[in-house]
Amino acid sequence: MMAHNIIKSIALFAFIFTCSPEAFSQRWKKYRQEVMFGIGATNFLGELGGRNSVGRPFLVDFDAAATRPAVQAGYLYKFARHSKVRANLAWGVLRGDDQFTEEPFRNNRNLHFRSHLLEFSGKYEFMFNQDYYGNRYRIKGAKTRFYSFNTSFYGFVGLGGFYFNPQAFYNGSWVNLQPLGTEGQGLPDEPKKYSRFNIAIPIGGGVRYAFSERWRLGLELSHRITFTDYIDDVSTNYYDNDKLRKYRGDVAANIADPNKGQFPGQLNEDGKSRAGIQRGNPNNNDSYMFLMVNIYYILPNKAYRFKF
Repeated sequence: MMAHNIIKSIALFAFIFTCSPEAFSQRWKKYRQEVMFGIGATNFLGELGGRNSVGRPFLVDFDAAATRPAVQAGYLYKFARHSKVRANLAWGVLRGDDQFTEEPFRNNRNLHFRSHLLEFSGKYEFMFNQDYYGNRYRIKGAKTRFYSFNTSFYGFVGLGGFYFNPQAFYNGSWVNLQPLGTEGQGLPDEPKKYSRFNIAIPIGGGVRYAFSERWRLGLELSHRITFTDYIDDVSTNYYDNDKLRKYRGDVAANIADPNKGQFPGQLNEDGKSRAGIQRGNPNNNDSYMFLMVNIYYILPNKAYRFKF
């Protein structure tokens, strides 16, 4: 009996290493197209909120309290064994609040915002290994099997565009901040108002698990490099609050500077921050992150047949 099983095992491996290379190399063509849907969370990295220290770029300023919901959907096309392109549409809420931090100057600034985010991007994905489901070959009665990997890992980079609209909660409702020009934008001798459309570079990676022939479950973490510092409506210095009140009204003036008065040396006689005092940091653009749980469905590809 043992000799019989050994013969079967030898036959199995002989079949794998002599007959299957073409099948393995071509199998990806059976799984070219996928659709996916994801649900998860966003996190904002900018001037507002952050850790209990002076603001710093990227993850060193990560603040869990700013986490908000997100969803995404996409279409993927595999054009080579380890390469895919992906069209992706994502929506999320970005949030930042100086009350989330105990750092004295940021907490005293007392600014906050939220913004709905809509992003469309194209990405190149590189699969480090394939995620086929189950075992590829088995000789009837043989105890030895050859299994494929159900788990795969990938990384991606891309280019996208997004729309944002920072708002502040004031007198019981959310107020759009960009039209107010809270740092003097659009007023005489001041820069024009910032655009609410911008470019993002998505960078990230993830892991996928094949739990059936056509379904995959994945976890994905990604970061967005942007080219704007105004996702939270804060970037440079305080504008003269009296002038802002004159040109834009009480709402704009009050929202622009709700400071707590903990640093009187920075205030004018009206209790507002003096013009030119630092409000943000224009040297670091804003960014945001996604953490998503994705479900994938591989579309049928009836036109393809393996060739042996």
